[in-house]
Amino acid sequence: MNRRSFAQFLGGPALLSSAAAAAAAPAPANSTPGKIMAITAHPGDGLFTMGAALANQVERGGTAVLLSLSLGEKGAPKSIPVNEYGEMQKTATQKATNLIGAQNMFILYPDAEIPFNDESSMRVADAIREHKPEIVITHWKGTWHKDHQNCHMIVHDAVFYAGLDTLPRKYPAHTVSKVFFAENWEDAENFVPDTYVDIEPVYRKWLQACDFYPMWRGQTGFFRYNDYYSSLAVMRGCLSACKTAVALMSDTAQRAQHLQSL
Repeated sequence: MNRRSFAQFLGGPALLSSAAAAAAAPAPANSTPGKIMAITAHPGDGLFTMGAALANQVERGGTAVLLSLSLGEKGAPKSIPVNEYGEMQKTATQKATNLIGAQNMFILYPDAEIPFNDESSMRVADAIREHKPEIVITHWKGTWHKDHQNCHMIVHDAVFYAGLDTLPRKYPAHTVSKVFFAENWEDAENFVPDTYVDIEPVYRKWLQACDFYPMWRGQTGFFRYNDYYSSLAVMRGCLSACKTAVALMSDTAQRAQHLQSL
């Protein structure tokens, strides 16, 4: 599957590279969208950066899962106790995923303390085996955020473990076809998008889903998540000949494979 066909898999057009000018054709009428799993350190990050791709997949008749490795509870404002804020985050995630038609699940490590080790990687591998996604989207490694760094590395190992036939677990082995990285303002170092997904059919629904989070509404800090990500979608739409779009970055190994297949 190349970058063009991945966009068709999602149900939208894509540029073949960040410098290309032509968009791909829409998905064939007889194509069947598959399953995407977004794996994120914090549920807000998942909805803001990966939620539109999940919503688009569901809109096109596919399925989607959001796996959060924490509740993001330590992002609470001083006026709200951490535990209470964690429950608010969980409720927001349930409402948001329900709105876009995706499943949600949690592996509840403490916020800011998500560990990168075999135990965490195996737990994510088990989730991959259980849900059997064709595509996984997660954090890019170019980040200053410890939880995001660890999530990136956990997913790297989990995809390997999930596909290892000789590793017995509760569920049988499952091979993920492609891994992509989401565009996040905190993970911007050396992030070079090469895949653009048209999200115009779900843009408003995605914004409504994000609005369940206090962070999106500007209640937890200085950063204007709403303005940033809604505007980013418009900007990425300009670059991909769409009205609104999200940009993803493919794994370097996948890009090498694409070149070999030309």
